[in-house]
Amino acid sequence: MIALSPRHPKVMAAGIFAPRRPIDPRTAIRRLGPLRALASWAAERGLPEDLGAWPEHQLHVRIAGLREEGLAVTSAVIHITVIRELHRCGPLLTGGGLLRDPWPGMSAGAAAGVAASGSRALSTPVIPPEVWFPLVRAAWTYVDTFAPDILRARERWRQLQVEATRSSAGAADRLRAWLADPGNRVPLHDGHHPPRITDAGEVHWNLLSFLIGIDRRAHIFNPARGLREIALEAVERGQCASASLLPEYALVTRADGMMGGWSRGLAPRSLRREIEILRVACYIFVTALSMMRDSEVQEILKGSVVEYFGAPAVVSAEVKGEEDFPRKHWWIIEPVARALTLAEEITPHPERLFTGVAKKIGNAERFAAAEGIKAFIEHVNARTEVNGLEPIPSERVAPHMFRRTMSMLTDQFPGSEIALGIQLKHVASRALANRTTQGYAAAAASWAKHLDAAIEAARFRGLRDLFDAHKANEPIGFGPGAEQLTRTFNTIRDTVAAQGGDATVEHAMLKQARISIRFGTLNNCLFDAANPAGAVCLENTLIPPGHTGPLPDRCRPDRCGNSMIGPQHVEIWDSEERSLTKLLQTRRLAPKHRAALEQQREEAQAVLRKAGQ
Repeated sequence: MIALSPRHPKVMAAGIFAPRRPIDPRTAIRRLGPLRALASWAAERGLPEDLGAWPEHQLHVRIAGLREEGLAVTSAVIHITVIRELHRCGPLLTGGGLLRDPWPGMSAGAAAGVAASGSRALSTPVIPPEVWFPLVRAAWTYVDTFAPDILRARERWRQLQVEATRSSAGAADRLRAWLADPGNRVPLHDGHHPPRITDAGEVHWNLLSFLIGIDRRAHIFNPARGLREIALEAVERGQCASASLLPEYALVTRADGMMGGWSRGLAPRSLRREIEILRVACYIFVTALSMMRDSEVQEILKGSVVEYFGAPAVVSAEVKGEEDFPRKHWWIIEPVARALTLAEEITPHPERLFTGVAKKIGNAERFAAAEGIKAFIEHVNARTEVNGLEPIPSERVAPHMFRRTMSMLTDQFPGSEIALGIQLKHVASRALANRTTQGYAAAAASWAKHLDAAIEAARFRGLRDLFDAHKANEPIGFGPGAEQLTRTFNTIRDTVAAQGGDATVEHAMLKQARISIRFGTLNNCLFDAANPAGAVCLENTLIPPGHTGPLPDRCRPDRCGNSMIGPQHVEIWDSEERSLTKLLQTRRLAPKHRAALEQQREEAQAVLRKAGQ
């Protein structure tokens, strides 16, 4: 009961440290089993009813016994949590509860015997690429392409409701005058908008009433009034169409290759559903690309998109492990800011952007994210022949899987380690030290093909930039590696010029040349596995079994024939040489220390001589 009412006045008065929100009732129910088992175990051993008199070692024996019986780690953690609750909630328990935490300073996992290992795999799965790509693309298409039509239809529906009169006087004349315009068509219910399709093909009487300027509550199409026959005659003449609040919709390329509107028509009923789906699309896009937790996304309030240190950011409450819910900033990209602005525009809640949306709208304060994602996938897949979207495999997608997947992508795709460190709020160096971050960033086999392709694409972009700089007579680098690359570039340029080709042909030949290059901070390496001769890093050393390629830790840019010093590297080496010179001016340096510094300076000077410095 304390866990279900953590902010009850009596709980607060007792000084029990509690979170802001109650636990899920299902979680409370799951804790009753271990609590009953603990009571039975204590009774069998004759432990006193006063929990404060229980010997602490008995609780250690209890958990050890459960583990010996083969209880899973996750189940053992629940038992430990229940025991700790008897200490935390002691001030309100009969007899006062346990006097001490049996495992002070330890996590529940450590108390259950889980070794703290950096190699421990994270149980959260990634979203497979065949699901990730169509899901995120569909969410962005809703935000970028479909949203303007949805908002225009909503505004059109509002105008019709505001301008409609409650009086039925002159209804027949209004209807005949409206039908006199051949551009006006009697709206019919569309059978492609579940869940209600029993009225498919029938006249949409409520919408027709508003279209002629009379509120539906005037009941002008009551069968006794005789106006239905006028509309039905128009239907028989063919002056009818699927109910729609807009005359046309954004064009998309449909599954059959033809161009057409993304919707068959937004009527009041389908419009409500599309607004719900649009809000889920905003949630999916924000969660996928911000790396915020589900709880933190749901804490976003109106007006939370701000500028933070010159970049767009969203302000929300950091929930995990923070009982006081401090306000934090998450840097975001412009499309995410756009999705948040859209969510703010369509939310029915006075403060929150995301509230109870699942298969049908409700008054729930919390956003049923898992149900909403499932409903979004089902909604998209049911209309792929019209909306032009790629079908999304119907696999389970949970909110926390977005964070896991994006963390893996930012770590594995080239040049994204800094983004990973910033977004996950952990320190990231060349190797990420935090176990949680490592687990989130661990590679997934299902993404291996895409990650390899991304690495090759990034490498080719760098090579193409060098080729374009060479064509513009700009220096691409210095040293034997640069000379080797220059000869290859000249051959490609001369060949293309002789054939009358353009830049596209040049880049195609550049790709076919399969130049081996590795871009580094201090130099670029043109090591060729087919011709490893001259690679200083492989001289007089044992190559690890199964290793291919150079050994970066033994790189010698001053001596290696594969080394290329780029213009961007010269400044680094120049700074290094100046720093070493300054250090060597220090008096009372130990002889060995001075000798080491002089050797490092000679290497830096050798590199600078190659660069003509």
